[in-house]
Amino acid sequence: MSPSVERDVATILVVDDNASNRSLAQHTLEDEGYHVVLADSGAQGVAAFEERKPDCVLLDVRMPDMDGFTVCECIRALPSGADTPILFLTALRDVETFDRALRVGGDDFLTKPVRPTELVVRVQSALKLRRMNVELRGHYELLKRQRDDLLRLQLQKERLTAFVVHDLKNPVHSMDLHAQVVLRDKSLTASVRDSAVQIRTEARQLTRMICNLLDLSKADEGELAPKKTEFDLSPLVAGVIAEMEMDASNRNVTLKSSINAGSIRADEDLFRRTLTNLVENAIRHAPADTSVTVTASRLVDATEVRVADEGLGVPPEMRERVFSPFVQGESGKHDGGRGNRGLGLTFCKVAVLAHGGRIWIEDGAPGAVFCVRIAHGI
Repeated sequence: MSPSVERDVATILVVDDNASNRSLAQHTLEDEGYHVVLADSGAQGVAAFEERKPDCVLLDVRMPDMDGFTVCECIRALPSGADTPILFLTALRDVETFDRALRVGGDDFLTKPVRPTELVVRVQSALKLRRMNVELRGHYELLKRQRDDLLRLQLQKERLTAFVVHDLKNPVHSMDLHAQVVLRDKSLTASVRDSAVQIRTEARQLTRMICNLLDLSKADEGELAPKKTEFDLSPLVAGVIAEMEMDASNRNVTLKSSINAGSIRADEDLFRRTLTNLVENAIRHAPADTSVTVTASRLVDATEVRVADEGLGVPPEMRERVFSPFVQGESGKHDGGRGNRGLGLTFCKVAVLAHGGRIWIEDGAPGAVFCVRIAHGI
């Protein structure tokens, strides 16, 4: 094993033209026992690398005069630079930047703002991978390719999400507007009018699904932040029931509500979509000629909303799993195949947790009761 890997204290070279970024990296890594060398430009970084022979390099992409890609190529051309881990830091989160970082010899890819915990974990992983590179080169290459493939898939998923949200939202909205125009024609037959109303209902459902997908993507990145305001629950619940009335009627299900909660402080849009998803889920599993009931109560320190149906219910062992994406109960079992067929219930849990609240399922005897509790607060 090379002397640089065997040293008790690993040396990390941080190359970044931003003083705040250098300071954050320095304090974070020194707190973990690493020795940190700083460089505020690409040229200074190459010189520091030649002089100090660090065990790992943190390299900013965007720098004046010499960018991070050029610095990486220079380091890789040095006699001692071929095997040193180089971790790129960038605010650019796209496939092109990631692929270029790989082409010039980068080992990892972190997006700004970098969380201190993630930075430490990535540096530790890079140093461990270097030891693996010395000891088990073949295994290292396999793991690296697998990790690169997974990260590329993640970036492509994010791009697809952006495409779905920004490119599909407008045509769906246009569908809804055209349906409204059709409904203004007083000469429509009853069947045509019903079809136009159904188009509007399905368009709103598709819009809700698109928004759910966007919010789940935001939650994955830690960016889902509810914009809380004070609003009255009664008209919100009435609006949700009115929106879902046709779907319930088509299934011979009656929608009921009992609201004794007054106002609540939450993100009105997120809360409305949460309730709509729960009501839609209840309608889907309610037998014909039964009811779905929405109740709301004001407790001492929280507001609780409950959506109950009279279906087969959710077995205790499934009550956490149904909030995972695309979970479906086994066909023919006593749960009736009840599960989260898409992302609706997953979104509900993410949205409630973003409010600092709680969501759970109780036995309705018969049926299931989905419960949401949001604490009072500023």
